[in-house]
Amino acid sequence: MTLITAYKLKMLALSSVVFLSACAYAPGSHVNLDEAGRTLEGEVQVFQISPQLISDLRRPVPQAAQNAELEQARGEYDYRVGRGDILNITVWNHPELTIPAGSQRSAAEAGNWVHNDGTIFYPYIGRVNVEGMRVTEIRNLVAERLSDFIESPQVEVTIAAFHSQRVYVTGEVRNPGTVSLTNVPMTVLDAVNQVGGITDDADWGNVVLTRDGTEHSFSLRDLYVHGDTRQNTLVEPGDVIHIDRNENNRVFVLGEVRQAQAVTLNRSRMSLADALADVGGINEERADARGIFVFREAPEGADHIVDVYQLDIKEATAYVLADQFEMHPRDIVYVTAAPIARWNRLISNLMPTISGLYQVGRTDREFQR
Repeated sequence: MTLITAYKLKMLALSSVVFLSACAYAPGSHVNLDEAGRTLEGEVQVFQISPQLISDLRRPVPQAAQNAELEQARGEYDYRVGRGDILNITVWNHPELTIPAGSQRSAAEAGNWVHNDGTIFYPYIGRVNVEGMRVTEIRNLVAERLSDFIESPQVEVTIAAFHSQRVYVTGEVRNPGTVSLTNVPMTVLDAVNQVGGITDDADWGNVVLTRDGTEHSFSLRDLYVHGDTRQNTLVEPGDVIHIDRNENNRVFVLGEVRQAQAVTLNRSRMSLADALADVGGINEERADARGIFVFREAPEGADHIVDVYQLDIKEATAYVLADQFEMHPRDIVYVTAAPIARWNRLISNLMPTISGLYQVGRTDREFQR
């Protein structure tokens, strides 16, 4: 299954949910949603939204943490010269060996290119293989060879231009492209900032770094919002950093609301109250205040497919619960107009479609792996 096909199936399944929302009076099996914990043909687990449930569902907040491994890697980092780099070699008290960078030429233009064979040419000593070496190693090598012609040569080597090593930053960033590595260690966060940062549509909670065919995931959300520096690492030549669109980070709000639509999760958190407010609130004249439901894909390994959470907002205090109930990506919020007993029939009709939607999502994730 291709990604495009999976996406089309998702949209088809969601359209079916909208279509079926008009079938509240269709016949079907019954479920007593007033009693938490009941199942519908082994596919649904139903929960009443309560303070205890919200406490049980609350996800731990990442804590600010130091990344000792990253700091150690910074301290040990040393750039290795490669093909295409440009070196500046200075021999003190011997200006004839140093090509100055005047007003007409930059240091890069006046420097020594590292050729495709990994060598440079330098007066007296000829061709010198420098590929893969540190500048300190190149300095010692040039000084050693020049000592046959100059007494105690004082040599300094710097890199005027970095061209040989780069990483690729793709996806939802301002200016996708390549970033050259330098003698200053670069992290994933540094690379993303080098290309202008992320866009408004970026899934910043799932940044994928691919190295030697292996994927590593990081969360810029935890890094930016909570200061968890463990969500950062040094990049290496050839790394690919990809930030996908946050198309999956949506909540679908349907039924008796002012404007049924998909709502994008913001970069901090979104509650059930936020999701309802973003679509203009419920239709007070037609909505059944007892019938606000949240469909959520069951956790991996569960013996059912969908968790259904019910909120009764006839009491004003229930809005507090709605504000504390945190939404997850691809949740489906449904506000029914029918009395709760009629909703029991509708849920039976919705279940095959919603189950299919989540099954497509799981297949899609397996394909991407």
